[in-house]
Amino acid sequence: MKLVAFNGSARLNGNTAILIDTVLNEVKNEGIETEVINLCQKKIRGCTACGKCYENKDLKCVVNDDLNQCFAKMIEADAILLGSPTYFTDVSTEMKALIDRTGFLAKANRDVLKYKVGGAVVAVRRGGAIHAFDTMNHFFLINQMIIPGSSYWNDGFGREKGEVSNDAEGLQTMVNLGRNMTWLLKKINAE
Repeated sequence: MKLVAFNGSARLNGNTAILIDTVLNEVKNEGIETEVINLCQKKIRGCTACGKCYENKDLKCVVNDDLNQCFAKMIEADAILLGSPTYFTDVSTEMKALIDRTGFLAKANRDVLKYKVGGAVVAVRRGGAIHAFDTMNHFFLINQMIIPGSSYWNDGFGREKGEVSNDAEGLQTMVNLGRNMTWLLKKINAE
């Protein structure tokens, strides 16, 4: 089993990375392979609405950037974790581009992400996290993915780099999410 995580933060090793790593530590402890892809190190533009994905149905976007690499990682994984900071009450532009383009590709190719496990985490300074959380969860839901819950909404509070480490409740929520994602992955793959 494998979980691939996408960090939508513009900062490496920032608050979003801390939240993602907290979830992944629980998953790795149960022997599940993990991988993190930092979108700030990728070139992914927004969707051009060309419709070629629906024409070609070949699991590839015709736009020449790093999106196809990311989509291939999603296809091979059993679970997908999306993490984003909150920018003006929503996900980062990097995360939104990933969601829009992979969403179209998945729908154009027989809902190829169907039945995968999805989880979302949000780093937030104060407000707007629920909208960002909803954006990522809506991506999972429209792709017929399965979303486990946690002990609270999957957000962690902190502004400055590393400050989210002081949010004990937020970190515990990430631990619980990791445990719940692991439990669900094991149940689904027990057949």
